[in-house]
Amino acid sequence: MRELYVVGGVLRESFFKQLPEWNYYRKALILKVKPDSRTAKAVLEYESRPESCPAESPSILFKSSTLLGDKLYACTQTEVMVYQLPGFELLHYISLPCFNDVHHVAPTPRGTMLVADTGLDLVVEISTTGEVLREWSAVGEDTWERFSREVDYRKVLDTKPHKAHANFVFQLGEEVWVTRFHQRDAISLTQPGRRIEIGVQRPHDGHVVGDWIYFTTVDGRMVVANRQTLRVEEIFDLNAIDNPQKRVLGWCRGVAVLEKEKVWVGFTRIRSTKFKENLLWAKHGFEAKNKPTHMTLYDLRSKKSLDEIDLEPYELAALFSIHEIQGSGAQRATIPPETAKVSQ
Repeated sequence: MRELYVVGGVLRESFFKQLPEWNYYRKALILKVKPDSRTAKAVLEYESRPESCPAESPSILFKSSTLLGDKLYACTQTEVMVYQLPGFELLHYISLPCFNDVHHVAPTPRGTMLVADTGLDLVVEISTTGEVLREWSAVGEDTWERFSREVDYRKVLDTKPHKAHANFVFQLGEEVWVTRFHQRDAISLTQPGRRIEIGVQRPHDGHVVGDWIYFTTVDGRMVVANRQTLRVEEIFDLNAIDNPQKRVLGWCRGVAVLEKEKVWVGFTRIRSTKFKENLLWAKHGFEAKNKPTHMTLYDLRSKKSLDEIDLEPYELAALFSIHEIQGSGAQRATIPPETAKVSQ
């Protein structure tokens, strides 16, 4: 079985008080996981540059990334990076004042990048030098009537509550789409009115594989939609697969589709948040029934769990992306700031 990159962050420990969610994580982390031996090792650790994040205990982690060929497109909450694999050489670094709670970055066929700028309910298309080429509001409003172009939102800890919490971008041909957490859907930004109703819970990932789009919902369901009809065709409740104790799987996000029915799915341990309305599905969310941060290989057709790997022994506390490695593995790397191409 091929090895995998798993992308996320390391928890900031606090023995004296419960940290708010915008202070949870102290370091971004990428693991290289070997499913055959069920082991992992760190291949990249990263801390955001001080000028590109809040001054006091910022939450630093990699959110949803995209692997295309030998390049990994990664993001923290306020930065976008492009790494050359397998050595994790930093090719591009971009941090813009409008970046706040960035959740996903994906390349386009024309060499630009789409960024889910979640804190501003915005999607932006940028060049590798940091030029903003296009902007779309995820809620159909003028973003800059609600926010200010004069504010450096990288320094703002939190802009919640969000109207949409736009968190994952994908393309159908040249059409740009984004998932919307609160509206429980995905919408076309370039052809307004086209929409995929997800409905069952708040979505995260939207992975296009052939004729299908694989959405995760935070409560542990896989929603499969037809890219031609834009209709949901199947919903798989992962909570009901090989889970006799009915343990809480965790925040469900991060998918690697190996075959149409065989998928790796990531789960992040449930932790307290002041936005408890987002956790109503986790009825036992703060009890011992919580599972640790882990990844599970499912056979969706036979409804079986084929493998499961606990990632907390390797310090990964938050999981956002899983990528199947097509070639050879990488060596552990720490990227010095001076190697970056910077746009601010």
